[in-house]
Amino acid sequence: MLVQEMTVDECRAELQVVNFGRLACARDHQPYIVPVYFAFDGKHLYGITTPGQKIEWMRANPRVCLEVDARPSHDLWMSIVVLGRYEELPDAPEYGHVRAQALEILQKRTLWWEPACVPPERQARRAPIFYRIHIEEVTGRRATPVAAEANVDRP
Repeated sequence: MLVQEMTVDECRAELQVVNFGRLACARDHQPYIVPVYFAFDGKHLYGITTPGQKIEWMRANPRVCLEVDARPSHDLWMSIVVLGRYEELPDAPEYGHVRAQALEILQKRTLWWEPACVPPERQARRAPIFYRIHIEEVTGRRATPVAAEANVDRP
């Protein structure tokens, strides 16, 4: 297997295709990570959710990390880590344009509102919260298989 660093452009190209990852946040020195669906506009990551622990924690500490990956086999995979800052997009006139942009980008994904806006069993439906992640750094690695002939001398 050959492991290579991905360029920022390669990472951004993958973020255009992948729409599922794990969002990490922290509060009081305690990390918390949850699976999320997102959309990428080339500059920001957009998401939708309902009030809960991750929103409370991101409001308290907007520094977040998103990890996305794909692993078709043990020697063919990619992993991207995005460091950034959470910004809530409230339902207010000054956020109208950016909320419309977020909605337009999110709607390109089939069932874009699930599971974020489907209430857990026996829980009332809550108003959705739109947010975006300002990307500050993105890194990635990709592994590809090496031809069988090249591995002859390796254990």
